[in-house]
Amino acid sequence: MTESKLTLDGQQVEFTPGETLYELASRHGKTIPTLCYDPRLEPFGGCRLCAVELEGTKAPVASCTMRATPGMVVRTDSQSLDKLRRTLLEMVASENRELEVDPLRGYASQQLKELVDRYGARTGRFKGRTSGKSHADDNPFILRDYDLCISCYRCVRVCAEQEGDYAISIMNRGFETRITTEFEGKLKDSQCTFCGQCVQTCPTGALADRKALANAKIPGETRKTRTTCAYCGVGCSLDVLSRGDRIVGVHPAMDGPANEGALCIKGQFAFDFVHHPDRLKSPLVRGEDGELHEASWDEALDRAARGLGQVIEEHGRHSVYCIASGRTPSEACYLMGKFVRAGLGTSYIDNCSRA
Repeated sequence: MTESKLTLDGQQVEFTPGETLYELASRHGKTIPTLCYDPRLEPFGGCRLCAVELEGTKAPVASCTMRATPGMVVRTDSQSLDKLRRTLLEMVASENRELEVDPLRGYASQQLKELVDRYGARTGRFKGRTSGKSHADDNPFILRDYDLCISCYRCVRVCAEQEGDYAISIMNRGFETRITTEFEGKLKDSQCTFCGQCVQTCPTGALADRKALANAKIPGETRKTRTTCAYCGVGCSLDVLSRGDRIVGVHPAMDGPANEGALCIKGQFAFDFVHHPDRLKSPLVRGEDGELHEASWDEALDRAARGLGQVIEEHGRHSVYCIASGRTPSEACYLMGKFVRAGLGTSYIDNCSRA
């Protein structure tokens, strides 16, 4: 055996120095359950669901924190491990008010439910005292439903490690453990920037997207459409959630090359302008009375063409300056650039997404 190999479920495999057993097993197609793990965060080892059997140790070890070393003999699946994982899940599920939560609550909100179903852990034999207490917070973006919290601390860690905001923290111990802000205040009075990362990493839906949940009664199957956020020039990837012809929410793309699951407040929550009742549904042309009136597209385009042509004729092509909106589709922005450069003969064009 070379110094960079170990035995994983009966097979010798190579590992990279510093690689954890969880990372190694995942790379080799092993499905190890976890609730406190997020690949973007430092390993925590809190839920113990990722425990594996390691030859020479008395008890299973957390694979997310155990580094691979030469000569290890590791087993990721056995009856005893299944029993351990089922018991741990039964204990976790016994504290929660409910397991069936709406997927619109967040990207990872179904993880606990899926694991409980997978291991048949709906026995209720540990039902009794509970921890967690929902927080009455009037912010329009994040629902803090801590009756569903399992103290995995993913929300606290993503806020600190990914965002650097440190807006939320942990107080007390045992059944009195709570996720809180400074002085138990509201999120809007904390360092929270409402990026929504805490919502999207929560595996139970204890933190939920309020704006998406407001659309929960819209009928139809939820579809995901991958696109790029147009609010700035970073190019964050996101998945637009839709039912029928209505956008009902947004999930960050965890595999997005520019953002890796991160979004700002606009990319995460500012999607309702699409269906806003104040959006124009037809062109408006100013009449002789000085007021705007509905017009046909031909009439509006003819008016715009005459106006632009007259300005260029009197003041030259560089007298025209155009600004495109970040809320328009990428194709529309491309056409705008083409129109200004090739049609008007100037390079005086900008886009609010550049800021």
